[in-house]
Amino acid sequence: MTLLQACIAVLFIYIGILMGIGIWSARRTRTASDFILGGRTIGPWVTALSFIAVYFSSVLIIGGGAFGYMYGMSTIWIGAINVLVGCTLCWVVLGRRVREMTERLGVRTISGFFAKRYNSPAAGIYSAAVIFLFLIIYNVSVVKGMANAFEVLMDMPYWGGVLISGLVIIFYVVLGGYTAVVWTGFIQAWVMIFSLLLLLFKTMGAVGGLSAGMQKLAAMGPGYVNTPGVWGWAGLISYSLVVSLGVWGMPQLLIRFYSIKDVKTFRLGTVIVTVGAAIAVIPYMVGALGRILIPGLENPDLAIPMVVEMVLSPWGAAILLAGVVAAGMSTFAGVLIIVSSSLVSDIWEHGLKRQLTGEQEVFANRLVSASVGLISLAIALKPPALILVLTAFSWAVIASTTLWPLIFGLYVKSTSRVGVLVSMIAGSLTAVLWTWVGKPWGVHGFIAGLVVSLVVLVLISVFFTRTKEKVVVSDTT
Repeated sequence: MTLLQACIAVLFIYIGILMGIGIWSARRTRTASDFILGGRTIGPWVTALSFIAVYFSSVLIIGGGAFGYMYGMSTIWIGAINVLVGCTLCWVVLGRRVREMTERLGVRTISGFFAKRYNSPAAGIYSAAVIFLFLIIYNVSVVKGMANAFEVLMDMPYWGGVLISGLVIIFYVVLGGYTAVVWTGFIQAWVMIFSLLLLLFKTMGAVGGLSAGMQKLAAMGPGYVNTPGVWGWAGLISYSLVVSLGVWGMPQLLIRFYSIKDVKTFRLGTVIVTVGAAIAVIPYMVGALGRILIPGLENPDLAIPMVVEMVLSPWGAAILLAGVVAAGMSTFAGVLIIVSSSLVSDIWEHGLKRQLTGEQEVFANRLVSASVGLISLAIALKPPALILVLTAFSWAVIASTTLWPLIFGLYVKSTSRVGVLVSMIAGSLTAVLWTWVGKPWGVHGFIAGLVVSLVVLVLISVFFTRTKEKVVVSDTT
């Protein structure tokens, strides 16, 4: 069987399963809470593995491989920090408190949390607008990763990969909402784990083993095996933080804490997410070893697809393609849910005070999800920049807006609502401007935005804590 035939067979079965989940989930989606949160009934295994699938999307597989190809083995530290900071520590510090406070406050989105926790509709609207805009940018990078895999492994035009992957996702999200997203994410996580492990072992075999591979990389240049290597400390640390600590403020991941069925399940969920997330180091390692197999590659985003084509059998390559598509689909789907709820619930209903019935809200979420998905596909047909660069930019702006207001909202009673709003504005603008001027000293805009956001929030809160601001505080804070 040829590679093309194997890919078509695997994808046909896989996409059929996803569409079936969408139809099944549609029968369980009757209210807006069902569409956005799955009725808060999701168990630890599905929550943890769908968290991994959304976090480590095609951006990790394709974009991480590209960075590994360009900068060598030092990029493995990005994956390791993803596991420890982006998964384990995130679940320990945020998980239980987010679940308890959002249920107590009766909110379904992160922007809704800001509006209710700080009694600040302005903070809710501003954060929702930032999330709406920059998650669309992030979705473009996700679709690009899937289309690159189709392009190489199936010899398909780039635009064909964009349309196939995107339209399937829009179908099952519009039908099944959040329930479809987490259950497809659960399946997609297993596909990712298996396919990446297969790719790693086959790639190491192709270069003569890990030890031989390291020696060959060192011969190309010691920077490809040393830390921080050819990238340098500033770039390595900045990107590690933006894709690890940055996820603490990413709504498509935080929503998993909202929807898990109870706080008792967090201990098991934390173990599952830590073990499963270990796959994060694989794309960087394979990308670095790919330099040995494919030297002089002009487009690093094609490193992983080309290594796959070289080292795997047609069936293995087809499974890996399914893994890339699975990773991208889970993230794209999760983002669609967040973007639609930000626009419908946070901006339209709570910000503009336009009330909708339950059926109207479900319909509006479905309509917005479809519209945003199609917009993302249209932009992805002519995408800018490397995948991981595009991702890091969107994450930087969103996290600079949401991270500190979220942490302070969970742990600090005296946080000022004025400080929260100004902190959001200052953090997001700093991240954008810092990136626009070329990242001075090699420091990513996320770091600059995070520092400015924290300083502004603390200083203003110090001055406003003695005023009569009304804030809503959970019993757990």
